[in-house]
Amino acid sequence: MTGADYEILWSDLTTGDYLAIALFLVIATAPYVVAVKQQTSLALATVLSLLLVTFYQMLLEQGLFDFKPQFFLSLIPALASEPTQAHRFITAAWLHSGWIHVLGNIIVIALAGVPLEQRMGPRRWMAIYIIGLLGGNIAWTLVHPDSTTPALGASGAAFGILGAYMACWPEDRIEFPMLFFIRPWPVWMIAAFRLGLEVYNMYQIEIRTGSSNVAHMAHLGGFMLAWALARTIARGAPSPLDDSSDISIAGSSASKAVRAAAIARMGSLESDPWSEAGKTLEGESARIMRRLREEGDELETRRAWLEELAEQVVCPVCEGEVLTKLQGENCTLRCVISSKHIRWP
Repeated sequence: MTGADYEILWSDLTTGDYLAIALFLVIATAPYVVAVKQQTSLALATVLSLLLVTFYQMLLEQGLFDFKPQFFLSLIPALASEPTQAHRFITAAWLHSGWIHVLGNIIVIALAGVPLEQRMGPRRWMAIYIIGLLGGNIAWTLVHPDSTTPALGASGAAFGILGAYMACWPEDRIEFPMLFFIRPWPVWMIAAFRLGLEVYNMYQIEIRTGSSNVAHMAHLGGFMLAWALARTIARGAPSPLDDSSDISIAGSSASKAVRAAAIARMGSLESDPWSEAGKTLEGESARIMRRLREEGDELETRRAWLEELAEQVVCPVCEGEVLTKLQGENCTLRCVISSKHIRWP
């Protein structure tokens, strides 16, 4: 097929096509929405998103809709200069050629991405992921500007994770399959091994076949762009750059960084909704509030006293029941009728 075969304009889409694309977007983004609301890992949300989209892609190929995602969502370098086709630089990273292809990427995203997210924090991690996928697609387009062959997959993003980890915390040891062994390897060794394989494969292609169905240059592009920008993005992250203290398998120091970030997010206990509403607490509830303020500077003790307090008080606005809500490691009190009534601390 030529580039023209894949150059589908928005005006060419049917109602069924729009429905298929809308469902694609819902499936791809839903894990992120849930992760943000529950303050859970964006790396694991990405793994789930890629798996769900791959399953959806298979259903499309079986005729769920009369819509072939590679025609409108994959990267076509020959069409890259057209503004109406710019979405392909992002959407192509959620399409894969099969289960082996997607599993190869999510292994890296899960095993290296989760500890990197603990080091960087979720927002910085997501920035690195997007930089990696864009770096890979841009590199592939620059090297093959006239290609009409669809390019797809999250490999550039996966290599971007390794590049960023290499740039910031190269001595972390993470469980990773390499050299026929699954064991804790230093990040710098994993990155050097995977990058070395890419360079070797690119060299073999040049001297032997001249072509391949694997976009090795996209892998290299994702790695290098994320590596170049990672230290700038990681400034102010939960874990200091080049921190090598207390590093163990999967990065226990990364977990400490996450805990420190959660403690930093704990709200102030100086004022409370009951005092502000002129309903000063008395008796047992006042005693619990006093202990909460005395001992609530740690995540566990704060949660324990908040759970005790929830059993003794009512909402100062509607006098409804008050419950605790856990988001990540942070605990707050909420009114069961409306979270707008009380969300404290």
